[in-house]
Amino acid sequence: QVQLVESGGGSVQAGGSLRLSCVASGYTYSSYCMGWFRQAPGKEREGVAAIDSDGSTTYADSVKGRFTISEDNAKNTLYLQMGRLKPEDTAMYHCAYYPHGDTGSGGYCYTERALNYWGQGTQVTVSS
Repeated sequence: QVQLVESGGGSVQAGGSLRLSCVASGYTYSSYCMGWFRQAPGKEREGVAAIDSDGSTTYADSVKGRFTISEDNAKNTLYLQMGRLKPEDTAMYHCAYYPHGDTGSGGYCYTERALNYWGQGTQVTVSS
């Protein structure tokens, strides 16, 4: 079992910045992919950014150049540094952990296995 707890969300004006954190606890795998997803009311969940245990990253086109995903393995923490925020970035942001996964494309992890873990999410609201 892997437990994920996100934090760092909040309300910010357009053009501002936030840093989201996701702390992983429990059993951790040597090979994995971790990603950030978001879901706005009435919209489907979409991948934002992902990073795998090799350090490869992938981003959604909508956040390239504005968001940066990173991790601190010593702290078992995943980060999402978000800059130049736009109202359309408003959503609930979740982190996910895919054992034995790899980065795919467009901000998604890729895995052929069904096992994955999700956090409860942290709300980001960007006002114009």
